[in-house]
Amino acid sequence: MANRDSNKDFFSDVYAVVRLIPPGRVSSYGAIGRYLGSRTAARMVGWAMNNAHAMPDVPAHRVVNRAGVLTGKHCFGGPLVMQSLLEAEGVIIENDRIIDFERVNWDPTDELP
Repeated sequence: MANRDSNKDFFSDVYAVVRLIPPGRVSSYGAIGRYLGSRTAARMVGWAMNNAHAMPDVPAHRVVNRAGVLTGKHCFGGPLVMQSLLEAEGVIIENDRIIDFERVNWDPTDELP
């Protein structure tokens, strides 16, 4: 039971960080996990994002893998929904990969106190 509670707290922390990603920027599962104190939490951040797609206040479409690939696109109800949401914010995508990823990458460790 304690593990479920700690996962719930971790997921809440993930959602709080994701809410801070500015429009037109993206972050990675690993960067969010590192910011929250776990270098190996990328998979847990991914599970949190899988649960976030029905949460309108969590911009889950702004979380991608460390290479800028739209790995979570299958969770958005259609293969182009995640891409469309990002493109509406000015992010350029080609073949499921963000062009100029370094420019739009938002690392919470660098951006937040």
